[in-house]
Amino acid sequence: MSPSVESKLARLAVDIDAPVARITLHHAPLNVIDIPMMEELAQTLAEVESRTDVSTVVLSGKGKAFSVGVDVAAHTPDKVEEMLAKFHAVIRGLVATRKVTVAAVHGHCLGGGAELAMVCDVVYATESAQWGFPEIKLGCYPPVACTALAALVGQKRASELILTGRFISGKVAAEIGLANHAVREERLAVAVDECLEHLQNLSPASLALTKKAVYAWDSMHFDKGLARAEKIYLEELMKTADAQEGIRAFTEKRKPRWTGK
Repeated sequence: MSPSVESKLARLAVDIDAPVARITLHHAPLNVIDIPMMEELAQTLAEVESRTDVSTVVLSGKGKAFSVGVDVAAHTPDKVEEMLAKFHAVIRGLVATRKVTVAAVHGHCLGGGAELAMVCDVVYATESAQWGFPEIKLGCYPPVACTALAALVGQKRASELILTGRFISGKVAAEIGLANHAVREERLAVAVDECLEHLQNLSPASLALTKKAVYAWDSMHFDKGLARAEKIYLEELMKTADAQEGIRAFTEKRKPRWTGK
């Protein structure tokens, strides 16, 4: 068996103790997902994917939050194309991985952070966690959630969450199928460890092939849907005055002045 490996990158902490790889978002204070974090996530997921002794990946956040989402500064017209490409490369990596992915969610889990968690196979959340897709408040939308959220929670609930940007608790997230289980804060690590213990008694080869079978149909549609959401985002949404105003208003800490254009 390969030895345990711990590493601290600029934006992540990685602890690999086969068969489990733990990837912790580590960007104080709220684990904003900026482009350097996206690059580190993509690199780390690729390295974990190449390890035959690892069957399970745990994704969590350090400190007060899982993640409040993608860096708003990366949504500006000069950066948005690179941002979407790099963030969606991470999402596609999580969707395509043969490893079982487990998200441990506490605190705020918003926007791109919620998208990272929602594409994991199993999600444990604290009852008090705050989930949401608030992009609409910036005049934008969450492409991954637009593509895949309805498959998890149903079309009506997905539309409400995406179109209103409202927050829900971890307890509600579990009730509607966005998370598997909601537990008290002090039980989160225990619940994740119990899941890992169960998975470690199963065949890594069988788990990998079962994942391949389960996701064969959905992943084909997901890739096409995400490509469509990206195209609309870049070619239509980001050319509107409102999307540009929403980003400016956020960075200037003021209410946006929508024009409907």
